[in-house]
Amino acid sequence: KKLRSDQARNFSISQFLHFSQRGFGMIEAVVGTALITMFLFAIAEVGRLGSRVIDNAGFRLQAAFLIEEGVDVVRGARDAGWAANIAPLALDTDYWLNFSGGVWALTATPRPFIDGRFDRRVRVSAVLRDASDDIVPTGGTTDINSKRITVSVAWLERGTTATSAVSTYIMNLF
Repeated sequence: KKLRSDQARNFSISQFLHFSQRGFGMIEAVVGTALITMFLFAIAEVGRLGSRVIDNAGFRLQAAFLIEEGVDVVRGARDAGWAANIAPLALDTDYWLNFSGGVWALTATPRPFIDGRFDRRVRVSAVLRDASDDIVPTGGTTDINSKRITVSVAWLERGTTATSAVSTYIMNLF
């Protein structure tokens, strides 16, 4: 049977709408799945980045405590006797802290990494003073009763070496 042109046009339009609606539903499903997948990957990346930031902050905090402990050990050595513990130290040389028999000591022998990660060093430098007895970086005379102490901590962080350091002065008070 031959369809009239109006019937043929109506049939093809309704058929087109039926197929396009079914295709549109599939496109919605694909786009929805892609958006959900991207959202889940973004959440996972934020979690991974947050974990890395927390780890790095923990390392920096531990390094700060190790530096503070190093400064306290050097001050304790000064208090225990300048002539025996501080005066004989070679200038501009790295020292490590050694805890043995309940006593801290500065040693020129490198120590193993602390917690398998941190390398702590103490460097002793001369203190120069001008005619007014002020500390100067150059051109003064060496003050044998003062030392500049720099405690530094280094550790690996994301494949590179991170460092933190503090410098302070100690004087022969006793």
